[in-house]
Amino acid sequence: MKNSYPVVVIGAGPIGLAAAAHLLERNLDVRVLEAGASAGAAMQAWGHIKLFSTWRYNIDAASRRLLETTTDTYTATWEAPRETKLPAGADMVNEYLAPLSEHPELAPRISYGHRVTNVTRVREDGGGVDKTRTGGRKESLFLVRTQTETGVEDILARAVIDASGTWNSPNPVGRSGIEAIGEAAARDAGFITTPLPDPLGADFDGFAGKTVLVLGAGHSAANTLISLGKLHQKHPETTIYWGLRGVANPVRLYGGGALDELPARGQLGTSLRKFVENGDIAILENVSVTALEADDRLTVKLADERTLDVDLLVPATGFRPDLRMLSELRLDMDLMVEAPRELGPLIDPEFHSCGTVKAHGERALSHPETDFYIVGMKSYGRAPTFLMATGYEQVRSIVAALAGDRAAADSVELELPATGVCSSDLGGSCDAPAPAASADAGASADSCCSAPEPASETAAASSSCCSTPAPQPVTIGFGPRG
Repeated sequence: MKNSYPVVVIGAGPIGLAAAAHLLERNLDVRVLEAGASAGAAMQAWGHIKLFSTWRYNIDAASRRLLETTTDTYTATWEAPRETKLPAGADMVNEYLAPLSEHPELAPRISYGHRVTNVTRVREDGGGVDKTRTGGRKESLFLVRTQTETGVEDILARAVIDASGTWNSPNPVGRSGIEAIGEAAARDAGFITTPLPDPLGADFDGFAGKTVLVLGAGHSAANTLISLGKLHQKHPETTIYWGLRGVANPVRLYGGGALDELPARGQLGTSLRKFVENGDIAILENVSVTALEADDRLTVKLADERTLDVDLLVPATGFRPDLRMLSELRLDMDLMVEAPRELGPLIDPEFHSCGTVKAHGERALSHPETDFYIVGMKSYGRAPTFLMATGYEQVRSIVAALAGDRAAADSVELELPATGVCSSDLGGSCDAPAPAASADAGASADSCCSAPEPASETAAASSSCCSTPAPQPVTIGFGPRG
């Protein structure tokens, strides 16, 4: 009886839709719940940003087969984008996710405007199974509660795959993982932007001629800083500060450059370096924000008693998973990274800043809560080292397990491009960062910067991340207030 209920997938982004495509291919019923009004709603929010991985890495195999297969009731007309082309977020939505979500096999199974607020378990006879109840738990159903425009809806499921992502839960700008004093008020007053604004496009009027502080050292920060650097060249009255929480380090700032196997990812750091060296962007070190005061401008107070007055603050500080809706489930999570426990040590940015991660699937992502899985960006918790190809392999393995194909579930393979550096904080973006290569990419205790060695021997021989001189921070005139 349990198998007569659908598998519920939370989120209609690239990983959620890939899970749905694999479920359909296995003849398993699926229902996709999406909080937004369309597929890829979160990705559309940063549609102006180009991914640094080409289409080759961004189309799921089962989704491609679904789009390309003609049946008695459907004539395939979808044309795959050129594999070597770099898509922007909007391209991913318009050229891939929208056609996939509109496929007649999938479209009736997607419910938009359904924001999941709780996931728990319940017996088939309707009896409750809260977190403390063990008896019969494995055989019970999942109850997924959603908030819609018309009210609350409870949906029963045989399994749940949470692909809801992290876009709506950015890290705070305050120090030590908590909000700075006054941060919420500054956000409400409009001084804190979205994590990936569009200074050269839709947000031009808000940025041109303003003083802007960008906090963060990942790909999100790099994308915004490059746009702001271009804006400064056209409008020199625009002032750009790049706030780093530590001391500037060239590898952590600029990534692998020409050594990166994804040229666009390497070019990101190379372009950013030029803007800094040209003086378009001023680096500020040891920016530990304690308080924000919103008035006519935003006053940023730092732990060392410096202050800085700006017009806008861009919080490119990364993301974290929102686990509140899962509070009634028995999860086994890594306490530091907030990823599934077995996956946590493989992606911990404290030790794996290159993004090296061995192939992993259903076993690494399973929890004591049978048939519940967190996948995609959310499965990486606070680690900024996720690529879509990783998520596609995750859901392929999970769906195989749900279909009873243990051999296919355990046969996980994944080859990802190496960063070309031994350590890089330019490893976090919304498409995501930079997992290096395959399952057997090794790590050396003596490797540069105490991080795994580059995947290729050429990169290892060419990289000298510890010995490269650090760029000199720009000295500017600000200090203790008064």
